[in-house]
Amino acid sequence: MHEITRQLIQLALQEDIGSGDVTADFFVPAERQASAVIAARKSGVLSGVTIAAEVFRSVNPELRVEILARDGTAVDAGCQVMRIAGQARSILTAERTALNFLQHLSGIATMTSRYVEQIAHCPTRILDTRKTTPGYRLLEKQAVRDGGGSNHRMGLYDRAMVKDNHLVAQHQLPALQAAIDALKKSKPEVKIELEADHLEQVLDFYTLSGVDYILLDNMTLATMRRAVEARGNRSTPQLEASGGVTLETVAAIAETGVDFISVGALTHSAPALDLGLDFYPLEPTA
Repeated sequence: MHEITRQLIQLALQEDIGSGDVTADFFVPAERQASAVIAARKSGVLSGVTIAAEVFRSVNPELRVEILARDGTAVDAGCQVMRIAGQARSILTAERTALNFLQHLSGIATMTSRYVEQIAHCPTRILDTRKTTPGYRLLEKQAVRDGGGSNHRMGLYDRAMVKDNHLVAQHQLPALQAAIDALKKSKPEVKIELEADHLEQVLDFYTLSGVDYILLDNMTLATMRRAVEARGNRSTPQLEASGGVTLETVAAIAETGVDFISVGALTHSAPALDLGLDFYPLEPTA
């Protein structure tokens, strides 16, 4: 598990528990043992199962945690995801934080899977964006992968994405080519993507060398088809469609022949998947 994820778990537990779980400490006997099951209440795709398990272990390493359905698994309502057994206080203290991670990340995986299903008849791939919850980027992008999607750049460091605001200062093609050449020489491993707002811009970008991707921003279906046709038989630059993509429009966009469709809603607007923890108290051990 990545160190950032461990730190995030500790931060989440600290903000929830604070100086102590007064409900569990005063209303649940310390010796009381219990078991609990986390189950899906609606169908969806799981993500964050291992994170939720780590939350329980972080609260009390003596808790026995059994994962029954792993990340990336499609589940129906009623499917059991995890069993936890041990001190009742510890299970109750960890419950909400564990579910917060699991429900949020499973919601992203579920929404991603629905977009992927809509374009299953096309070779186009669904991408996420950088519109992630601060601190949660690694987890949310993993959730996209669990749902069958692919990751765009992780941050500003692993892909150059020259958008309209950058082009205001560097709008001439010779200057743009010089910047591309300089980056390729300095950091040959970094891919380069240029954002285009209209077809003429796409055609201009086709004349440049070293461009790996072109982002087709808020273009009509007809314009995207013309951009694909103008590329001809070349494999690069690959074309990414973006802007206002919904479940209702994504299939038609994929059918234009673009290589990727990026969807910010996967991480910034996915509703949580409904999962719950059912608690089964047991008699104290002798």
